[in-house]
Amino acid sequence: MRVTWETACDVLVVGAGIAGTTAALAAAERGVRVTLASAGATFSGASFYGGTWGLGVVGPDGAADEPDMEKTILQVGGGVANPTLVHALVTGIAPAIERLERRGVSLRKPSNPGEREYIPCFDHKTRSWHGLERQPYRLAIAQGLERAGVHRLERCLLLDVVVAGQGTCGERTSGGQLAGAVLYSMGARRAFGIRCRSIVLATGGLGGLFGRRLTAPDVLGSAHAVATTHGASLVNVEFVQLMPTIFSPVSGIVFNEKTFRYLEGTGCAQDLLEMRSGYGPFTASRPSCAVDLAIDGAGSTGLRVRYRTLPDPLPEFVRTYFDWLSRRGISPTDELRIAHSAHASNGGIRIDAAARCAGGPSGLFACGECTGGMHGANRLGGLSSANCLVFGEIAGRGAAEWALGRERSEKADGVELAEEANASASDAITAMRSILDERCMVVRTEMGLKAAVAELDELCQQAAGDLMPTSDMRAIACTLLARQQLASARAMTAAMLARPDSLGSHYRAS
Repeated sequence: MRVTWETACDVLVVGAGIAGTTAALAAAERGVRVTLASAGATFSGASFYGGTWGLGVVGPDGAADEPDMEKTILQVGGGVANPTLVHALVTGIAPAIERLERRGVSLRKPSNPGEREYIPCFDHKTRSWHGLERQPYRLAIAQGLERAGVHRLERCLLLDVVVAGQGTCGERTSGGQLAGAVLYSMGARRAFGIRCRSIVLATGGLGGLFGRRLTAPDVLGSAHAVATTHGASLVNVEFVQLMPTIFSPVSGIVFNEKTFRYLEGTGCAQDLLEMRSGYGPFTASRPSCAVDLAIDGAGSTGLRVRYRTLPDPLPEFVRTYFDWLSRRGISPTDELRIAHSAHASNGGIRIDAAARCAGGPSGLFACGECTGGMHGANRLGGLSSANCLVFGEIAGRGAAEWALGRERSEKADGVELAEEANASASDAITAMRSILDERCMVVRTEMGLKAAVAELDELCQQAAGDLMPTSDMRAIACTLLARQQLASARAMTAAMLARPDSLGSHYRAS
């Protein structure tokens, strides 16, 4: 099946969370034609997932605080973060906040910023904190995208990026110049090509590959495989955030770490609960990992806990969380069941300080949670949104400048899409999720990870081999997506196996 070009733009942005919408707006403001494509709706992905109670943007408390913040990120990151990217992130946060406000996004500021609850996860002091509320962001940025003439394509799945000279969708290439991308419209059930000069990947992290996950359904983890197929590399993908999650009385809601100190039923000493209240994601780097091991030991059904008598008045940060819980039908007096879910990624596609994909084709950029290097084994709280804002701007600006300086490649007149599908592709993904949940959550062992790699290898071979001819475009797209997700899961699991020591969110029991 020959997929030909149906439309053209200068910059294609894939992913429409904070990183993607920031990149699209940054590119369009430089006078280029921008198309914003997303597997879900515009304003989707992890940024707008309803199971988390809010978004905070943390930054340095003035220019004088920047060196300390950079040093802290590198320390809590366990030595695996890239200092150049950390510097670009920290120094870019204050300008990013100013841009948001110029674009009309109203940010919430705390009434009591000195409360210990406002100390970011893994940090040692309070910083500049802003609450980024989703609805004000949607309204202001939607208006900005419309004014800038950004063309939106919703419910469109990225099947591949196309490099000049590439003949078949999924064909391996290294280097070269981007010619465009192949997308699949889930509504129309057809594939089509977009010719463009540059592409920004802003597709989210790897948490969506797990069965127990605290992510939106359009966080697919497939773009990592697309990027590496074309010469890009991955970094720090073994560091996936595992978040305590409420599974009962309402399922799939993040548990606020600041309330650990008020819990009973964990079997852990109060000093460990106090320490555990200082950060959200699991880490093996502190003694309070005993709290997470107690939760994990209860199995997937969750550990039964309750809040003891709460202080009156509650700290502002905690009161806001309980108000949010009550709107979802949970009272502080309810018995809770909590277990761990895969959430955000601290690693991903390797980029440089200009957000270019290292080793990828010319014109391929990436930003947001699908990238790595600016975080380490642990990540300061509030830096996920900051990362999306800072590197979204850098990627969008860089992609626009690249597009303005080059002619669109005319070497490729389309790409071949194999008319074949695997009838068990969805079963392979179900099996992949079970493997990751069983072997790659809190407790990881050499035996378990070796088994996971072998099992994923077998699934990859089956997905590539048991193909039948078909003209059903939906089945073809599902097969390609399954192969990409399996490849991403295989790369992540191999990275976990290759790191024998416990570090941050990566805990090796043996």
